[in-house]
Amino acid sequence: MTARVLVVDDSATMRNLITAVLSADPGVSVVGQAADAMQARAAIKQLDPDVVTLDIEMPNMNGLDFLEKIMRLRPMPVIMVSTLTHRGAEASVAALEIGAFDCVGKPSPGDPHPFADLAEKVKAAARSPRKQMISANRAAVPSPANANHAATDYRSGRRIIAIGSSTGGVEALIAVLQKFPANCPPTVITQHMPHTFTKSFAERLNRLCAPTVEEATDGARLDVGRVYLAPGGERHLTIVNPSAPCCRLIDKEPVNGHRPSVDVLFDSVADLAGRNGIGIILTGMGRDGASGLLKMRRAGARTFGQNEKTCVVYGMPRVAYELGAVEFQLPLNAIGEEVLKRAAARREGME
Repeated sequence: MTARVLVVDDSATMRNLITAVLSADPGVSVVGQAADAMQARAAIKQLDPDVVTLDIEMPNMNGLDFLEKIMRLRPMPVIMVSTLTHRGAEASVAALEIGAFDCVGKPSPGDPHPFADLAEKVKAAARSPRKQMISANRAAVPSPANANHAATDYRSGRRIIAIGSSTGGVEALIAVLQKFPANCPPTVITQHMPHTFTKSFAERLNRLCAPTVEEATDGARLDVGRVYLAPGGERHLTIVNPSAPCCRLIDKEPVNGHRPSVDVLFDSVADLAGRNGIGIILTGMGRDGASGLLKMRRAGARTFGQNEKTCVVYGMPRVAYELGAVEFQLPLNAIGEEVLKRAAARREGME
């Protein structure tokens, strides 16, 4: 299957660069270009592309407003193209929450490999059942007003929760974490994201969820009611110190093509927490996290995987399931409550 793509950007230089990068992949065909939302709307009707790449900042109607219209009127896979600024990061997180398939950063001057992974993301987007997924996953995300309706008397005990996610992870993490109470077990997350995006995403999660969510810092002590999101790009997140667990950011080459890597995080949780660990692997491309989740399960941790029907990309959870790393495979809207149930049952000696 060749992925048919419409490239939308107000800069002719950027349109041509994206077109050249995508056209170099035999699995991708650029069927058209558009300079603004009006041209894009007409091109979508005429060309019926499989995927749209969409600039966030455009004249007349910005990319976020146009994305909302696409998702409401003609749901399809959209990959947002954003500047790597704080403003661009906030807009990118908002786009992912609206339903964008993924976001990529615009290259900096002199970048030797601009849009290096864009073609792979386009091909994955073209394969995804996005029309069915958008309404299903939005339904799985409760409103902030109802986010803490369950488990208000939950006691976290000594559990440590580790979550890994990639493409589709913004919606998925919101759905899971909005089920967590304010005194949830310490939770560590690796989500594949550009380095400037994770701080904005942590801030967004903190506004939407009952626990305190923050970007992880080196040496931050793991406390009840706190969620730590790995900063993107430069270091891996691990946990260390069994007597007083804390975050450790380590310099290491990418693992499975990623830094931070889910496998690196899960390996550290398996070593430190053992049977007190809980591992969750959510939607994402590739296999990052599968072997680490298996290590957690073998160490006695409870392990959960998102099922195929509710994944934007059933890649990471599929590999983990096939390896035998997933103890419970569940739809997205069931994972948060089931994790807390299993954690409480083990704490009380019921398992």
